Formats: sequence, C-alpha cells, structure tokens
Amino acid sequence: MPRKPREKSETGIYHVIVRGIGQQDIFHERDDFHRYLETVKKISLESGVSVLGYCLMTNHVHLLLRENDDDISVFMKRLGVSYAYWYNWKYERVGHVFQDRFKSECVEDDVYLLTVIRYIHLNPIKASIVNKPEEYEWSSCAAYYKADRNSITFPDTTTILGIIQKEKKKAVEEFKIFTEEDNKDCCLDCEEPKRITESEAYEIIKKILKDKSITQLQSMDQDTRNRILSNLRNHGLSLRQISRITGLPFHMGV
Repeated sequence: MPRKPREKSETGIYHVIVRGIGQQDIFHERDDFHRYLETVKKISLESGVSVLGYCLMTNHVHLLLRENDDDISVFMKRLGVSYAYWYNWKYERVGHVFQDRFKSECVEDDVYLLTVIRYIHLNPIKASIVNKPEEYEWSSCAAYYKADRNSITFPDTTTILGIIQKEKKKAVEEFKIFTEEDNKDCCLDCEEPKRITESEAYEIIKKILKDKSITQLQSMDQDTRNRILSNLRNHGLSLRQISRITGLPFHMGV
C-alpha cells in the first residue's frame, strides 16, 4: 500500500521527529551530537529550510523547521543520508541508522508554535538529564535565552521571539517565563513501537529468508548476512530476538 502524502502546513512550519532504528542510540559521544548538529546547520544554510529549534536526545531528534524554497522532505533526506554515511563509517557498520521515514506535524498558528518550542526544549528535563532547559548542550534553548546578547543566525530565534515582543530583550525575558511555567503540553512524540512476539519474529525471519533455512544465516558471507540482519531490524525485531532465533551471537546484530 502506498504511503499517504505528507500533510502540508499552511505556514510552512513543521515539528519533525526522527529516531534511531529499533530505538537504538544514534549519538554515543559528544562528537556524534556535534557532527549531526553541524550537518543540520550546513544543510539549513545551503537550502531554503530554516531551523527554528532543535533538541538532540540519544536515540531521537526533535526539529522545528520552516520551509521557504526547499521542501522539508528534501532537507531531511539530505540530513539523514549525510549523518548515516558518517555514522556507519565511524562505527564500522552497515545498514540503516534511522527508523523508517521521519514523523512530522503541521504547526499552523503562533500559539501552537510557542507550545512546540517549549515542548522541544523541555525534553531533557522530562528525561531527568538536566535541571534547567538551558543547561542542555544539544538543544536550542540556550540560544534563545542569550538571543538578546549576540547575533546568532542559527538557529533562527527571531521568528518565535518576534511573536512575543518586538523588543528582543523583553521577548527573551518573557520567553524564559513561558518556557519554565507549569504546563501540560502534548505534541508529536516518539511512540513506542508495537512489540513483536517471538512467533511473529520467527515468521518475519522465514519470510525474509524465503527459500533459505534459518541455520544458513550462520554460513553466509558477512555482507549478505548483514543485509538480511539490517532488513530484520527494519521490520522491528530486537537484537535479542534475532540472536535467539538465528543462533547468531548477539554482537553480530546490526
């Protein structure tokens, strides 16, 4: 069945989430966070897509994007391909890095735009990583809190701060108050995928192997086996399920 076309935003603004395949971490070291963020910045400057906000968690990313000339699908494809290529090279692995295509929701008015940026910035608080949102290094919150003291062009803080106040210093002060007040914001989030049972996993493996037996996986050449393992991960099987059913060592999963 063909995928439904992505819903278009009247404002051109979208809240986007991309996550690691099988809920795996996509950032392990500072260098990984830095590389992804630099890639976001580079592609944003080269394209017609503005980044209004972001938060990089270990296994998923929130982006607040505004289309100008380029489509966000083109932006996200370039970003995903670039980071996955570098990630696979760095960690000497093959296969997909991100889970399926990215998720997005349209942001159609100023009220919801403010809600989304707060929701994004509070992710590290909800995960108990930091006590104050501006302390998290890999989100745009600090850029907003310091926007009246510098001329940062990435991320674009002017759009959202301009909604609050024309005078930047006052806008930043009110933005801080708004961000830190009690709320029950509910926005697009990472939903837990349906857990696949052992019997379902077994049937998926048989279907992908077609006319080959499960035991043949152990004697396949590495490239062929890695492609099959990557395909199994794309279908939602966990590394432990693959290891239990195929008899392959856990560390051979991809």
